[in-house]
Amino acid sequence: MRSVWLQDFSWQEIESFRDAGRGPILIPVGSVEQHGMHLPLGTDSMVAISLAEEAAKRSNAIVTPPLWFGWSPHHLALPGTISIRAEMLIEVMFDIVKSLATHGFTGFVVINGHRMVNIPWLQISAERAQRELDVRMAIFDPSYMSKELADELGFGEIGHAEEIETSHMLHVMPHLVRMDRARNHGPEETLHYHIDPRSSRDTLCYVPTTAKRLKEVSRVSGGTGGRPKLASSEKGKRLHEHLVDRLVEVIHEFQRKA
Repeated sequence: MRSVWLQDFSWQEIESFRDAGRGPILIPVGSVEQHGMHLPLGTDSMVAISLAEEAAKRSNAIVTPPLWFGWSPHHLALPGTISIRAEMLIEVMFDIVKSLATHGFTGFVVINGHRMVNIPWLQISAERAQRELDVRMAIFDPSYMSKELADELGFGEIGHAEEIETSHMLHVMPHLVRMDRARNHGPEETLHYHIDPRSSRDTLCYVPTTAKRLKEVSRVSGGTGGRPKLASSEKGKRLHEHLVDRLVEVIHEFQRKA
């Protein structure tokens, strides 16, 4: 195919794609929010887009235009962040799937670059789509799909704009990373609050902090939570390749069950 992006094709070509049973449809979702002083606002979306595009090329899948915005109320503390209400995002995702289901597509993989903050509303929308539209949905999240690799790469716990995201961006968008501006900041340890999917410890569920609190902390952290100075493009390459491999496996599983 000359492209993997749905918007680059005519309706006849998409019809032929559907008739050939070459699904599922990939939907990259991220956010536009502050990512410290060293990463671009579009980091989450760029990660999701890069994973979707490469996996689609390897599996003959189609990718919708990305949903750039996510639920980011806490990051409104710093300029440039655009936050969309969760209830609106639920409806937008449902309408994307409903539109394509109307044309006969039955399998959808959402690639989420915004980690646990996007997951609740994506789950609600995906459940509704499966129940009302008789489609099959999957949510692919890098944090959950790299648990087998993260310790090997020496990654610390998930934070924000830390060595994990920074390494990934050093691989996929190195020209947008300013390592000279990176600032390590280890957040205070909180009793029974360990939100990393790799953690085996007892934990409360994730609740985003407030914009007021983040603004206070950002005076020291610059908007970072973690150790971005430990990032490297080599780690990012290994992470990216692992995630693309896993995503291709998910796509192939959809294709086998189509």
